Amino acid sequence: MSTPNKDIDKVEVRLKWDPSAAGEPAHDLDIIAAPYTSDDPYGRPAHLVHFDSRSPDGTITLNRDSRTGQGLGFDEVMTIELDRLAETYARVIVGVAIQQRNGRKTFGEIQRTGVQIREGYTNLSESDFSEVSAATAAVVAEFTRDSSGAWAFHSEVRGFDGDPDEFAAAMGNRASES
Repeated sequence: MSTPNKDIDKVEVRLKWDPSAAGEPAHDLDIIAAPYTSDDPYGRPAHLVHFDSRSPDGTITLNRDSRTGQGLGFDEVMTIELDRLAETYARVIVGVAIQQRNGRKTFGEIQRTGVQIREGYTNLSESDFSEVSAATAAVVAEFTRDSSGAWAFHSEVRGFDGDPDEFAAAMGNRASES
């Protein structure tokens, strides 16, 4: 894991994928963000932000949600305002999970997947999930706050095999890191 970018203020996580073939069940990928407190930075997240759950303080917002991957450009977009997060938060993990309602589906089975992490017009990280093609979910970014209050970005793509609920519960644990 590298730390090429420090003092990050506001980022956008952008996710895209192609729709399933005609007659096949829709592919549904979801961005999930999990903030962790300084008291428990590798335990349970303080809360989760995803398609059905908002950040209580409005600092993490899902701006666009897709259940099919149809449309032009990026299908899901999440904004994370790190500079507005309360001082109690020391870490934010961002992941992508594939809904498994219609049987097990991996990143390798979905065409033209991609995730991009941006700060303003600068791409901090991009992935097509090829490094985790057999996974059903993946951590795509970690943001950590240092003692001065500055946020650092750690680029990583780490696969996980399980349903979205299992992934959301384990995505920030040290035990799930490889």
